Amino acid sequence: MIGLGTMINSAAIVLGGVVGLLFGRLMKERLQETLTKACGVSVLFIGIAGAMEGMLSVDGGGLHSGQALMVVLCLALGALVGEAIDIEARFTRFGEWLKQKTGNAKDKGFVDGFVTASLTVCIGAMAIVGAIQDGISGDWSILATKAILDFVIILVMTCSMGKGCLFSAIPVFLFEGLVTVLAVLIKPLMTEAALANLSMVGSILIFCVGLNLVWGKKVRVANLLPAIVFAVAAAFIG
Repeated sequence: MIGLGTMINSAAIVLGGVVGLLFGRLMKERLQETLTKACGVSVLFIGIAGAMEGMLSVDGGGLHSGQALMVVLCLALGALVGEAIDIEARFTRFGEWLKQKTGNAKDKGFVDGFVTASLTVCIGAMAIVGAIQDGISGDWSILATKAILDFVIILVMTCSMGKGCLFSAIPVFLFEGLVTVLAVLIKPLMTEAALANLSMVGSILIFCVGLNLVWGKKVRVANLLPAIVFAVAAAFIG
């Protein structure tokens, strides 16, 4: 069934959020803060691993790095476009709207939890590649694997950051669902090089999410999202 992967992934996020809310009430504030930092460190290393996989290579028994110029250009151009559109503000406004509509107007951490969790589970090659594979062949195995990871991530985030994290299931459902529907049109663009670039730049954005979790909001990650589009385009230029 095409689209099943998106439904499984979204359901796993909701379930992780519900479990997180139940356990979060039993945890002291100090423990919740430590969990946030632990989750942030984990996200940092997930981002580092994905980025290094694309930037480092073994040649003649030695380790070599590359793609630095492409990364800098994609992030710079992505930042210019993202700031012009101000994606972060749109995410925040949607979070504020959700907060009001779901009866959580008094929850000060709702929007921050929603935005941070949404960026963590939406960004990355697994979401795009899995949705494409689901749309083209009906194979939802990648999204099922991602669902397990997202369940754990959202559970921990909800424990420490509140119920806003649970609602990250909405942008995940919309994003993966849209990619699944458009998979047939996107397929010709998703060459091996394009996927590699997407994974690498996406991993760097995930690293930025980790930075914000550990040290507070330092980077407007949502405004860097267009960098992923430039990364895919770069595969056809180089």
